Amino acid sequence: MNLAFTPREESFRAEVAGWMSANLAGDFAPLKNRGGPGDEHAFFELRHEWERHMGEAGWTCIGWPREHGGRGASLGEQVIFHEEYARAGGPGRVGHIGEGLAGPTIISFGTEAQKRRFLPPIVKGEELWCQGYSEPNAGSDLANVRTRATRINGKWSITGQKIWTSLAHVADWCFVLARTEEGSSGHKGLSYLLVPMKQAGIEVRPIRQMTGTSEFNEVFFDEALTDEANIVGAPGEGWKVAMGTLAFERGASTLGQQMAFRNQLGEIVAAAQRNGAAKDPVIRQRLADAWIGLEVMRANALRMLSGADKPELGREALIGKLYWATWHRSLGKLAMDVLGPEAEIVAEAPYGLTALQQLFLFTRADTIYAGTNEIQRNIIAERALGMPKEQRG
Repeated sequence: MNLAFTPREESFRAEVAGWMSANLAGDFAPLKNRGGPGDEHAFFELRHEWERHMGEAGWTCIGWPREHGGRGASLGEQVIFHEEYARAGGPGRVGHIGEGLAGPTIISFGTEAQKRRFLPPIVKGEELWCQGYSEPNAGSDLANVRTRATRINGKWSITGQKIWTSLAHVADWCFVLARTEEGSSGHKGLSYLLVPMKQAGIEVRPIRQMTGTSEFNEVFFDEALTDEANIVGAPGEGWKVAMGTLAFERGASTLGQQMAFRNQLGEIVAAAQRNGAAKDPVIRQRLADAWIGLEVMRANALRMLSGADKPELGREALIGKLYWATWHRSLGKLAMDVLGPEAEIVAEAPYGLTALQQLFLFTRADTIYAGTNEIQRNIIAERALGMPKEQRG
């Protein structure tokens, strides 16, 4: 296998790095390394302006086909973009759900009218999206969805509750998995609806996290309305479309996140050198183990990209989430052990956390969100290894 990028890809890397250096400056300089996990509320309006700035320059949705406003970038180029974005300290993206999930789903399953309506505002960084999947009794067991939708006078009327909905408090649109066939259960009778968030029938309640922020929310639908045409796929095909969205969620952007992890490890090493923790042989070994784990992550990302151009990630990509989530959670614990007593002191009252404290607290969720470690092992067993499916009552 070839663990190197081509000269053309390295030229693209230089283009990305040059643009980031020139543009993440001036008014946008405060955004460097801000807005990530545990820091989602930082500079939100300026980050949205940055999103629009990127859209104007053609740096959003680079993996989308050109006919839909993207650059048609290869998988390797997409990974390079995410690496250089993180290397430059690019801020947390406020448009990532639209770019990485809603948009690709509409491209693959939507009508031509839906593509014309919804794709351009995502590319331009204008409209923001959130995901209406999980419910209080339908998290990992997503097929247990109870939110329902009925057709009334050319509209879908939606009633129910979603939870853990990231960015719902700022989103313009939500893609909602709802039960549209009365009496149905499991995977059957579900539909995938595009719902405007700014309406009287929707209430958003923030869920405060132990980081002190509230990036995700509860969303209550009380006869919320969307046009009848805002269904992706046919009625009853919601499960198929929803699984397509989840496949996009495990795409190229996750391969580039190791550069952000490398920045975090660098902060931990610097802290260990500053406070003397690096003199402890056990800490030194754990730092070395963290570096080795990061290199393994990098090698696996390159392994997935090696060889001929592939339109999508192979089955080896299925180990990615399980690996990085477990590694990253351990990195958060290492950060606290390096800081020692300093880890228990907030930067400012009443609850101003340092970047490494935010890292530790947020990483406790890494092995839960976007599919628990247990679910990831099921996916690997059933989809990658072809083992019999788990018996479910």
